[in-house]
Amino acid sequence: MAVSERISAPRRRGVTAMDVATAAGVSQSAVSRSFTPGASVAPVTRARVLEVAQELGYRPNLIARSLITRRSGMIGVAIGNLRNQIYPVMLEKLAEGLSAQGYRILLFTAPLDGDADPELAQIMRYQPDAVVLAATSMSSALALECRAASVPVVLFNRMARGAAGSEISSVTGANHDGGRAIGRLIGAAGHQRPAFIAGHALASTSIDREAGYRAGLQEAGLPPPLVTHGNFHERDTREAAAALLQRQDQPDAVFAASDQMAIVAMDVARHRFGLRVPEDVSIIGFDDAPAASWPSYDLTSYAQPAAAMVAATIELLLERIGEPHVAPRQIVVPGRLVLRGSARLPPGIVRDADNQ
Repeated sequence: MAVSERISAPRRRGVTAMDVATAAGVSQSAVSRSFTPGASVAPVTRARVLEVAQELGYRPNLIARSLITRRSGMIGVAIGNLRNQIYPVMLEKLAEGLSAQGYRILLFTAPLDGDADPELAQIMRYQPDAVVLAATSMSSALALECRAASVPVVLFNRMARGAAGSEISSVTGANHDGGRAIGRLIGAAGHQRPAFIAGHALASTSIDREAGYRAGLQEAGLPPPLVTHGNFHERDTREAAAALLQRQDQPDAVFAASDQMAIVAMDVARHRFGLRVPEDVSIIGFDDAPAASWPSYDLTSYAQPAAAMVAATIELLLERIGEPHVAPRQIVVPGRLVLRGSARLPPGIVRDADNQ
């Protein structure tokens, strides 16, 4: 007799965990554990429960479970700029990694033409178990609000400034080291007139990349860079790049604080000013987003290791969900400079292999 035939005749209510437990000959708690990633349950029991559940058409009621466990199984993720190609890549990896741990992502984005963070009230309405703040414009303030509301929070690709820096967990790439490596590369390649296209004035990523760049240029004996602000925005970057390239003392090397801005600057240099890249001007980005390796751009960039950064973020999230009072940690994940065709190279240095 099929399992479904052993369940009493047709009922209007849906199939419950108790129905599955009865048909499978196990306890209701065993059914619950079988549907909970990482829970302790014998493999043979899990297999039996899943087989019976499939035959009966049972699906766990996550809302009901959340009322019992006081956990939603949701991780809020606030992102300020999905147009930056590095974030869809990292978001996909974050979703995959959290799914393996039994969590789902609830995505909050800022307006396309605005810099405002999602409001805490909007996020808290969904009662997430934790929040990831990914490069939003005012992450530090929002992170402190989450912390005050007893919601675990991790800053991704951004760190809190000032006193809040030691109070909030964060995962970043090696922003200062990357900027410094780029400054030293530009000096070693014989450039004389460096420039920098910055992101948001308050973004820790842009601030740290610029500081490292200045340090690298100084080590190479070059003057501080000319600076304009692209604000991680296409329109602003076009204006910033044009402002640099129309100068009489036109820069011969431009470092942009993200690949997105570097690509826009390259288009401006080529199509508005008729410049050759890298013969007339070297252009370098940061992130190593997918478009950086496209032959049309062949962009030299400082790579941020997305997989390692996401793994560190999930580690911090689970740590803080499990023990809310654990001391915050700030993790810096090292990257590397990827040498392609958009920048002149010092004698004896060869390009990376991906576009040769």
